[in-house]
Amino acid sequence: MTNRLTTRFAELSAYNRAGFVAYMMAGDGDSQGLLNALPAAGADVIELGMPFTDPMADGPSIQASALRALDAGMTLKGTLAQATEFRKRDKDTPLVLMGYANPIFSMGWETFAKAAAKAGVDGLICVDIPPEEDNELRTALTKQGIALIRLATPTTDDDRLATVVANTSGFVYYVSTTGVTGAGTGVVTEVGAAVDRVKAASGLPVAVGFGVREPEQAEAIAKRADAVVVGSAIVDAMHEGGVDGATGLVKRLASAVHTARSRKN
Repeated sequence: MTNRLTTRFAELSAYNRAGFVAYMMAGDGDSQGLLNALPAAGADVIELGMPFTDPMADGPSIQASALRALDAGMTLKGTLAQATEFRKRDKDTPLVLMGYANPIFSMGWETFAKAAAKAGVDGLICVDIPPEEDNELRTALTKQGIALIRLATPTTDDDRLATVVANTSGFVYYVSTTGVTGAGTGVVTEVGAAVDRVKAASGLPVAVGFGVREPEQAEAIAKRADAVVVGSAIVDAMHEGGVDGATGLVKRLASAVHTARSRKN
């Protein structure tokens, strides 16, 4: 499958540069303004959160963000509308939806996949549906050229990893810590070995996230991973400082990621 994700990671590889993946929550504050501003701030890929009432994989920051978005009236259709508006301005930056299965199931796998494709979505991370149960969703997405991106964790052994990466496309999201988002920090030596193992099993780029908050962390991980994902820190910056606060943080993080491999240890 070739789409904006494969094109972007090929570009990054050609320049020997890690990518920066910025996560944000649809509907939390001026989320359309932030979404539109992220590419210029340095985001190579954007993960757009679909708010859900029970985000069990997420820590306090993203839980609170999802509830604020829901209280403000954001829905799955509203999230897709923001993606549509973004695509009017940006034709190239990969856009990945991230969330949970229930709202997608309620809309219908096929209906969701068609709507997401029409909105210009390139990938989906569905946190709470295991590989053994995602066939209908994956088939619907594949028909529309949308990548289903799965997660690997520090507890994913080799047998399970083979199942996780089968039929995965776009990239593999490596969760650098056990627990929920924003709760810890990745250990770089362990991340490096894990990235090598996941790449060998999948043949895909590996993006590392969960617990990355500071430019120094992002830089260290970018020396080994294909991309670095930051979510909770951006969500917090958005809540505290609006679009300017969030984009200011993204600029600092993206700069650290983009220059990591050119700096001496």
